[in-house]
Amino acid sequence: MAHNGESRWDTGLNGRARRSGMSASQIRSQLERKRAQQAEAEKKAGEFRSRESKKRAEAAKAQAAAARATNASSARSKLAESRRREGEAAAAGKDAARWQVKAAGYSNEALRLARSLERAEASEQRAAQTQRDREQRQRDQRHAAERSALTERVASAEANVARLQQHLPAPRPEKLRILLLTSSGEGDLRVGREIRQIRAAVKAAAHRDYVDLDVRSAATPQDLLDGITEFRPHVVHFSGHSDEKFVVFEEDTDDPNSGVAIPAEVFARALRAVDTPPSLVVLNSCRSAAQAERLVAGVVPFAIGMADKIYDDDAIGYAARFYGTIANGQSIEGAHEIARTDLEMRGAEGHLLPTLYAAESYDPRNASLVTGPVEN
Repeated sequence: MAHNGESRWDTGLNGRARRSGMSASQIRSQLERKRAQQAEAEKKAGEFRSRESKKRAEAAKAQAAAARATNASSARSKLAESRRREGEAAAAGKDAARWQVKAAGYSNEALRLARSLERAEASEQRAAQTQRDREQRQRDQRHAAERSALTERVASAEANVARLQQHLPAPRPEKLRILLLTSSGEGDLRVGREIRQIRAAVKAAAHRDYVDLDVRSAATPQDLLDGITEFRPHVVHFSGHSDEKFVVFEEDTDDPNSGVAIPAEVFARALRAVDTPPSLVVLNSCRSAAQAERLVAGVVPFAIGMADKIYDDDAIGYAARFYGTIANGQSIEGAHEIARTDLEMRGAEGHLLPTLYAAESYDPRNASLVTGPVEN
């Protein structure tokens, strides 16, 4: 009964495996179990066959002893023993046959499972390949959509530029106007030397006649307002003290003073208030890069600031080389990079501190402030 029950369970389990579409891993586990059961059944069958052979040999030995017995009692005893051993041999033979049947059943089920495993593995490979193909198609479709969207955006941008070019009048040529504001109320900065070197660099440039400098030394907040409204500068240059939140102008006095700290947002609001804001603001002062970055977020197209504290000599050298290069017709980015390279060649540790920012859709590489002969 145990054998029959086990056989029905195994057959039924194998049948469920085929019907429910078990995974290859599950079928492989079942196959290993069947092979283990087959090996165990064959071992049992072998053990019972050995027992059967042993009992038949003992029966034959008892039979021979009965034939040699000298009295009837001994003969009867040996014959009885021979019959017992034959019975035990017969029982062992039946057990061996039963285990051999089990082994054959397990072998058949293992063969069926092996075929099922082969089909399951092939099916899973096909499914995996189908999934890979599907994912590749999805990637291809996504990339195609992205390329299409990019092409549409580029075409739209080009169309917008073309429309603007059709409706905007050509700008009237004019000299480049640079407002130079210097502030060092305590006299700790050599701002006068900076102005001299800027003047000398511009004077030595190819387009020196097309640049106007408006220098306002010891600049107060009123000088800022007067300068941007009267001079209408294209470039506002500030040289003095600052940090991430303030620009320090001088007090309106002849005595040494610690200056007037103008909040960065107030400075930006003044630049934004004029009808024509400047194109470029240069904050040649310590830790002003954060202000420059905020300025291009809605006030001016381009701004330059210092990423950290900068030495006086480095700030002066950068400014002179920058404006001299601008007056030679180079772009804003070109002049910025040349000025930083000049500092590096001089061995200045702060050659990377000057930082250029540009508003969205403005390219400093294509922005030149001096292009040649102009009208006054």
